[in-house]
Amino acid sequence: MTDDTEQIPVCGHGLLKGPLPALGDPEGPRLPSALAPVIDAHVHLFPPRVFEAIWRWFEAHGWPIRYRLHTPDVVEFLLSRGVERVVALTYAHKPGMAAALNTFMADVCRDEPRIIGLGTVFPGEPGAKAIVSDALDAGLAGIKLHCHVQCMSADDPRLEPVYQVCAERGAPVVIHAGREPKSPAYACDPHALCHVDRVEAVLRSYPSLKLVVPHLGLDEYTGYERLLGRYDNLWLDTTMVVADYFPIVRPTRLVTMRPERVMYGTDFPNIPYAWDREIIALRDHYGLTEPALAQVLGETAASLYGVAATR
Repeated sequence: MTDDTEQIPVCGHGLLKGPLPALGDPEGPRLPSALAPVIDAHVHLFPPRVFEAIWRWFEAHGWPIRYRLHTPDVVEFLLSRGVERVVALTYAHKPGMAAALNTFMADVCRDEPRIIGLGTVFPGEPGAKAIVSDALDAGLAGIKLHCHVQCMSADDPRLEPVYQVCAERGAPVVIHAGREPKSPAYACDPHALCHVDRVEAVLRSYPSLKLVVPHLGLDEYTGYERLLGRYDNLWLDTTMVVADYFPIVRPTRLVTMRPERVMYGTDFPNIPYAWDREIIALRDHYGLTEPALAQVLGETAASLYGVAATR
């Protein structure tokens, strides 16, 4: 892997033109004690049947799932290994799912206060604006959207009520708006839907909206460097990109240029390698100063979601 930030040279089929392998790499028993407090800003929690359907899709089209853990076990696994808090994400694959997923997430958060739970909505479904409001009223901290799964672009007009409510209430929107990892198994073409300019249109139209793009905007690093330098309502997370798993360049400049706008995340439990692989990479391979590493590992997420990041 090279240390570069130009757009990743992927073929038209994308990174997931076929299933990728498991790594079988070693894992640590818990986080190193010398690390600053850690918030995993990208963890997935679903009801059992939804998790199992997602795992079947990944096994067929993505990568082997190393940690087939259901929601209570996901939470116990991470918290018992030294993670201070988790930002828990869910997303609706079709209309009519979101309200039940949001109720599920709110119940999980009530049982474990160290979980920062986000709700979801399917763009354009009946009552979408009310679904978002109800999720926030239930104590959820924001909304998660997924362009690849929900077949929409970041600037899709169907998202206007979502953005309006979240901007008015100061609730972050986490939207998988990067082009990769693209798979032919999706019902739509992420390369046609996802472009950094579409994200910029949202940032311009909703200057008070807190917008989070996971996976460092994979695969348009240079474009997201430009946005990160220009907009204070944009955040990124590092999920799966710093793990040296995909055959891509290492996004050093994007991680280090504004650590107060970058958050550590993993995609746990839906990963094919060790649970702590990404955090070790951030510590060892990005040249972050101790204060900058502390920001990426937890302080940025704590600030965004209004929680404490100290032991």
